[in-house]
Formats: sequence, structure tokens, C-alpha cells
Amino acid sequence: MINMGELFAYDRIADPPMELVPMTPDEIEKYRVIEGDLLFARQSLVLEGAGKCSIILKVPQTTTFESHLIRVRLDESKVDPTFYYYFFRSSEGKSRVQSIVMQVAAAGIRGADLAKLSVPLPPLEHQRKIAAILSAYDDLIDNNNRRIAILEEMVQLLYREWFVHFRFPGHESVPMVESELGLIPEGWTWSTLGNVASEVRRTVQPSDIAGETPYIGLAHMPRRSITLSEWGRADEVSSTKLQFKTGEILFGKIRPYFHKVGVAPVDGVCSSDIIVVRPSEERWMALTLCCVSSDAFVEHASQTSQGTKMPRADWNLLVRYPLAVPPESQLGWFNETVGAVVDLLLNFIAKNIVLRTSRDILLPNILSGEWDIDNINLA
Repeated sequence: MINMGELFAYDRIADPPMELVPMTPDEIEKYRVIEGDLLFARQSLVLEGAGKCSIILKVPQTTTFESHLIRVRLDESKVDPTFYYYFFRSSEGKSRVQSIVMQVAAAGIRGADLAKLSVPLPPLEHQRKIAAILSAYDDLIDNNNRRIAILEEMVQLLYREWFVHFRFPGHESVPMVESELGLIPEGWTWSTLGNVASEVRRTVQPSDIAGETPYIGLAHMPRRSITLSEWGRADEVSSTKLQFKTGEILFGKIRPYFHKVGVAPVDGVCSSDIIVVRPSEERWMALTLCCVSSDAFVEHASQTSQGTKMPRADWNLLVRYPLAVPPESQLGWFNETVGAVVDLLLNFIAKNIVLRTSRDILLPNILSGEWDIDNINLA
């Protein structure tokens, strides 16, 4: 073990100036970040966020950091920064950082306390091996995330082509006809969201559900992505929750312009700030999902939301949103195609969970000596 401060490339942790004034060239050089720098969150509104560690991978242009961060530049002749990035992401590393968190109005850490933290110091070659192994897991996760992004874009592109521009297969031979809402392909009809889907409210009290039950709050939902890959536990919150089932659609109704909409990957409970949407029949699943996750629908939800500081979407208004409905055969093909993509997305989520779990148990087992990496060849 060694104190963190003994690994710094400089004699102290850099603290940028607090004043909002232009930085001099000397200050820019002093406070810029370079590849391999570690950044720790100095303050956070939640306890878990204080001391959260990130690493600088690439710096395409001169970049400095701001006063809510602590920059740590390690001496790379002694240590591998990537190893310590993974250490501070591990349960052991997080626990040590949490030991120096001060909770006042907001949770926070001080650079001086960070420098005194005791951290492991394996041989440099071991550090590099560990970092390479764990980075390989992250590379696989990133690759899956890129596939997820491509599949999601495919789904929205398909929806826009079919239901916005009416460029579905064979559209050239289908004439456009007048309707109450404008031109529409012959054989298509207009409906509303309320005719194909409904809000599901299965209220449950904290005492009535197991603590390990997956819990999804707005903080777990990414923006502009239907793939929900993170969740907590039901025992982390004490308020009344809503139950949801795998495959149902979760729509964040608080500040709907944040565009938080996704497919539930597991059975669980969610915040009451989320609308649980279920198609009335399986054949409406793809159309419902694509509609409520579209830019146009989210904009409509924002425009019709109620409240000033914390606007909330109102399902009773959203049910009136118009939908163009194709003939049954085309609807079935669209539902089957999008459904297959959603299955792939859920599969990638499951793979990433396995990868993250495997990655996170590697480091403590290696550091404890339970797993030997002496014979691993980095090449």
C-alpha cells in the first residue's frame, strides 16, 4: 500500500482558479488536461457522485478543467493511470473515496484528503496487465453500445419512412387520398394513441416488494435511447412505486423534453414520475414504441405538459395524439421487423450486464492474489 500523493507527477493536485476571467497562457498550460489524467468529482448533490473518477482518453484540442473537478496526474514512470482508474471504479476504490466524503449542503471531497488515501501498488507490469484485461471488457461493451445505437437509429428511420413520409415498400403504386388530417395512402386510416395503447398503473408500497427488485428512476434512463441498461434496487427508495413488466414502455413524464423513453428489459418497479405504457394488443407494440419515442411525440408531450418549474406530461392529453395506421398485413410486417430489433437490443443489454459483472469481479480477485496473472502475455 502507498499514499495516493506519492504517485503524483507533481507535488500537489491542481485546483483551477475560481474567478470567471480569461486564463493566461501560463494558466492554460498549468490547468490543461492530457491523456491519462484522472478527474475526480469534487462535489455532488448525491453522496454516490462525490469522488466519482473518470480518465482522459483523448484530447483533440487544448482543454482545461473547471473548479468542481480535481485533476490528478500520476507519474507514469511508476504507475499505470488506467489501472488506478479501474481501481477507483471498483467497490474497494469507491469505498475508500467515500471514507473522505464530507456531507454538508452537498457531498464533496478535498484534494488534500485524496492525496492521503492509501491505495494498492502492484508491480507496474501487473498494473498494465490488469488495465489491459479490464480495458478489453470495456471495448466489448463499447462495441455492443455502438451496435445498439445503430439498431435504434434503424428503428426510428424505418418509422419515419413509413409513418411520416409514407415511403413504405410498394408505396409507388398506392395513391394518396384526402383525409380529415391531410393526405394519406389509400387503405390507411387515422387513429389515436389511446386507441392502441393505455397507461398501466400498478401501484405498490415499498413494504410489499422485495428489496432486490429492479428499480428504474428517471436518473437511470438515458436521453434519446429506448435501451434501458441500468437500474437500481427497490430498497434504495422509500416512496410509492409503479410495477412494470418486461417489454412495456416507460415514458419519463417529468420534463418530457429530456426525451427519456425506453423498453423495460426486466420486470420491476419504477418511479411514479414515469408513465408505464402497454399496447392494447401485441400487434400494436412496434407502432406504440416508435410513436412515443419519436421526436415529434416528445415535442408534443412537452408542449402539452403542465407546470412551470417541473412540467409534467399528461397521459389524458397524450392519448389524443394522431396515428396513421396501415393495412393489417403491413402493420404485421412492421411489428415483426421492429420486434426482432427490440429482441436484439435486449440481448445486447444482457450481454453488457454479464461483461460488467465479470469485469467488476476481476480486479478484487487479482489484487487479493486469488487469480494469478503472472503467465498472461499482454501481446
